[in-house]
Amino acid sequence: QVRLVESGGGLVQAGGSLRLSCAASERTFSSYAMGWFRQAPGKEREFVAGITWSGGSTAYADSVKGRFAISRDNAKNTVYLQMNSLKPEDTAIYYCNRNPPTADYWGQGTQVTVSS
Repeated sequence: QVRLVESGGGLVQAGGSLRLSCAASERTFSSYAMGWFRQAPGKEREFVAGITWSGGSTAYADSVKGRFAISRDNAKNTVYLQMNSLKPEDTAIYYCNRNPPTADYWGQGTQVTVSS
């Protein structure tokens, strides 16, 4: 079973940037479409961005389109989320998973806090 470990979160001011990373424990990761998801306090977990196994196609939630960019490096078993022009409403725990997500693959996530 693939284990996913997210990192790169932190506290940033509005308008700032962060780059999240998701490292997979196995090379089979490269055959999966992957996604980033987030859960804000008191809200349901939601889709943020997705990428095909090859990296050739991406998709974004309307709320982050034009500000966030998902990418992957299959040689490093890692998927990234570059987040620019951050807003306080982006504050959440960010998770990576297969896309669509698989229950067994949820990790601990990484906290992103954007101050106004």
